[in-house]
Amino acid sequence: MTGIDDLLHRQAEIIDRVGWAVTLVVPSDDDLDDTAPFAYTVGLTAHDYPELIIAGLDPATSQALLNDLASRVYDKAEHFRHGQRLGDLIAGYDAVIIDGGPTEYLHPGGAISRYGRDRVRLQQVVWPDPHGRFPWDTAYAFSSAVQPLITRP
Repeated sequence: MTGIDDLLHRQAEIIDRVGWAVTLVVPSDDDLDDTAPFAYTVGLTAHDYPELIIAGLDPATSQALLNDLASRVYDKAEHFRHGQRLGDLIAGYDAVIIDGGPTEYLHPGGAISRYGRDRVRLQQVVWPDPHGRFPWDTAYAFSSAVQPLITRP
């Protein structure tokens, strides 16, 4: 098997066993200034749920947050709505869910290749700066490249 075939095979095994898999996208050293790392789920589309995506956090944190939310969706049929604040995801802070589609910077290629662009819907988990401000707020502490968005709330 090639590297990509092996990846897709392992991903399919995880999806069969758990219900979803988390895919991490880490930019190369050359792209670090222009591209944020991001992670997304693959597998929720098969159950008619949006895939979840998060950007700008380290891979371990991204994976833990997405697994928490995906479990709530897959195991408990919890639905999130555009603009919904989640106070129980990140200790001491709210996160916000936004609906949107793939972008140049946040492209869930694994989900799209598995289910097709027309079927994949996205919900992004947006995290605040240390002062509780979000990317759409005045004086957000980070540049837009740190946490690109799929849309605005």
